[in-house]
Amino acid sequence: MADSETELIKDLYRRYWQYMIAKDAGALRQLLDDEYYLTHMTGIRQSKEEFLSQLLDGTFNYYAAEHDSIEVSVSGDTASMTGKSRVVAAVYGGSRHSWRLRGDFTLQKYNGIWNFTSSKASTY
Repeated sequence: MADSETELIKDLYRRYWQYMIAKDAGALRQLLDDEYYLTHMTGIRQSKEEFLSQLLDGTFNYYAAEHDSIEVSVSGDTASMTGKSRVVAAVYGGSRHSWRLRGDFTLQKYNGIWNFTSSKASTY
């Protein structure tokens, strides 16, 4: 059971990046809890809707993501996950750049469905 939950969460992380690259806010809304928040490398904390708005308006542009590692720890209906990915992005009006991004996520399972509840971005 735990292995299948771990694989499911790893797949959610891969889909998260696919949706970010595609700017698919509808699909991201389904992955992100209503109370989801993202803490950027700068320390700025954004709500789900603030983040999605800036993804759609071009503040954040993601072009590719290759995943080096995805580590998951499940405890009942909660989980934590750390993804390390090499991401090509242009943010805040800057040029396209390759980043080694680490995302530390928390997840909650509601009615059998996992949702990301928070994430914190850093580099590795």
